[in-house]
Amino acid sequence: MSVVPGVSRDLDERPEAPEPVLLAGARLPGAADPVDLHLEGGRIAAIAPAGGADAPGARRIELDGRYVVPGLHDRHVHLSQWAMVSRRLELSGATSAAEVAELVAASVAEGATEVAGFGYRDGLWADAPSTALLDAVAGEAPVVLVAADLHACWLNSAAARRHGVTLPDDGVLREDACFALVRELDDVADELLDGWVADAADRAAARGVVGVVDYEMRWNRDDWARRAAGGFPLRVAFGIYPQHLERAIELGLRTGDEVAGTGGLVTVGGAKVITDGSLNTRTAWCFDPYPGLAGHEHPYGLATVPYDELVPHLRRAHEHGITPAVHAIGDRANARVLDAFEAVGCTGSIEHAQLLRHDDVARFARLGIIASVQPEHAMDDRDVADRYWAGRTERAFMLAELAAAGVELALGSDAPVAPLDPWIAISAAVGRTRDGRAPWHPEQAIEARAALAASTNGAGAEVRVGGAADLAVVELDPFAATSDELRTMPVAATLVAGAFTHRAL
Repeated sequence: MSVVPGVSRDLDERPEAPEPVLLAGARLPGAADPVDLHLEGGRIAAIAPAGGADAPGARRIELDGRYVVPGLHDRHVHLSQWAMVSRRLELSGATSAAEVAELVAASVAEGATEVAGFGYRDGLWADAPSTALLDAVAGEAPVVLVAADLHACWLNSAAARRHGVTLPDDGVLREDACFALVRELDDVADELLDGWVADAADRAAARGVVGVVDYEMRWNRDDWARRAAGGFPLRVAFGIYPQHLERAIELGLRTGDEVAGTGGLVTVGGAKVITDGSLNTRTAWCFDPYPGLAGHEHPYGLATVPYDELVPHLRRAHEHGITPAVHAIGDRANARVLDAFEAVGCTGSIEHAQLLRHDDVARFARLGIIASVQPEHAMDDRDVADRYWAGRTERAFMLAELAAAGVELALGSDAPVAPLDPWIAISAAVGRTRDGRAPWHPEQAIEARAALAASTNGAGAEVRVGGAADLAVVELDPFAATSDELRTMPVAATLVAGAFTHRAL
């Protein structure tokens, strides 16, 4: 295991090979007696009863009974977009198109010559987005508002002219047209974007995060090689989209390979392909039509990749050692993607897996497909699901049923759709509730041990001798904490390969 070449900017400079460390007086989740953990060479060299570890020359750090767990991974993020969110107009609290327009008007009145916003959710609005509504409040100031699910963008006429796009009547670009525009918005100078990403990574490290899987829609290998060479506090596996697959094959990239010059921090991830839309945009591909979309061009949602293109794409990636990671949200999309995995005869992951048929849960298990899920989406989308997936929500976000069938769960956030904070995902998986509301389909909740294990990239729920010294030190026993306590879990320290990337001890 390689070591971290650098650390967060709020910490002292440290050598590339961290010195041996003794974490003294720690506790492990579910255990009463304190232990000492000896970290050396980027791994856990020993775990012994408190006072019993033999670690000559190790720097001793007193944990005073705090709990040590494997470091957390977010298995689905868009890190550049997450880094940009705090620099865009916040729209998540808006409950109508008119309220969004008021926020845009206020921004223009304060002197903004263009407005980039993020986070609106229109699935339950009584009114609807329109170009005219934004034109009336923004005039010639270009306005681009990205929906919280990243699958739709609402523009005014000035923005449409600037970006050279033709708008539908409601001014909303969906799916591929939206993705293309978002890529333009993300085209920021490397130095500026790297600084924003570094800040976001430090915030993640402060929540116990040691690694992410990044699914930005760009050629990410060079970005991450550059960032890791300059010092970075996280491990990153980068996804490869269809437009970049041939380039990756020509370079001989294979899932799991380390990128040279990154000290093992950056590895090749999976071959990402998006096969349907999202619930909030009503484009997730389902067997049943969406209420209110009768006569619509796509009343069942949208299949964005035909099956006869999906199968050869997955096969080509698999044959060249790049594991497929396939976006599917609606039950029809998930069934079709499982068909494709079976036709190719390979494993991989389905990203999101929000609405499933019960029979397809067993197929996940039989085919060995990972369910890469984002539990906080269930909290964000419960009311939208109750409206648009009425009568089917017992099949939505089926974490317990997937786990009981033996399916491997991988928890994530899809940041910026939900915050890059695995404790929020763990809380949602365990409690199925937020903001004091009654739990939503609590029969699909999973235990904290299972949720933690699904958040450590295969390291399990407990630290073990010989394992990587990627660790989080927390104030509460995660196995005994309530879902509210899990959501706000205090993190005292984070280490990657035995080097501190966050420390508040």
